[in-house]
Amino acid sequence: MQRFTEKVVATMKGAGLYASQGGPIILSQIENEYGNIDWQYGDAGKSYMRWAAGMAVALDTGVPWVMCQQADAPAPLINTCNGFYCDQFTPSLPSSPKLWTENWSGWFLSFGGAVPYRPTEDLAFAVARFYQRGGTLQNYYMYHGGTNFGRSSGGPFISTSYDYDAPIDEYGLVRQPKWGHLRDVHKAIKMCEPALIATNPSYMSLGQNAEAHVYRA
Repeated sequence: MQRFTEKVVATMKGAGLYASQGGPIILSQIENEYGNIDWQYGDAGKSYMRWAAGMAVALDTGVPWVMCQQADAPAPLINTCNGFYCDQFTPSLPSSPKLWTENWSGWFLSFGGAVPYRPTEDLAFAVARFYQRGGTLQNYYMYHGGTNFGRSSGGPFISTSYDYDAPIDEYGLVRQPKWGHLRDVHKAIKMCEPALIATNPSYMSLGQNAEAHVYRA
């Protein structure tokens, strides 16, 4: 794993792709959701996690490293949230930004099961609420659907389709109203950027299932 990671980082550096080099890559990730299973390996699992973190940081990409779903990720790594909703997520370190690395636009398609569907309004509301509650970055999983190569798939009884009810479907076609609705949500959030980053809002309860977050200059 170390040789593979070193090769990837060297290739990216050689092409000048990291933000520290003027490129578009703003984050690096080591491991994925290992925190969901590391308990099975006891102390060895924790030791591996710390080793992977140290190895990654030593590669000096010039951009932050993240570990998804790893609550005990050691500094300077940033633990992040994956899920349908991450507005309630709090990073383990006070100095870490609140990152949502997998916002699930749908789900896997299994043989014999219903075609996964996530309502557009639910996805859009989750995005808006995440930023309203202090979110820094969110990433759709997936934004563009696809197809697994050959006969490979993500697990038993899972089809090769990776459409994921994404805003852009498996064949590269725009899925409406999801794509257009999210485009408008993104524009609205961008318009609110000055208020969102200027101050931490105060919270007010407005009764059952109602709340206000008030921004003051």
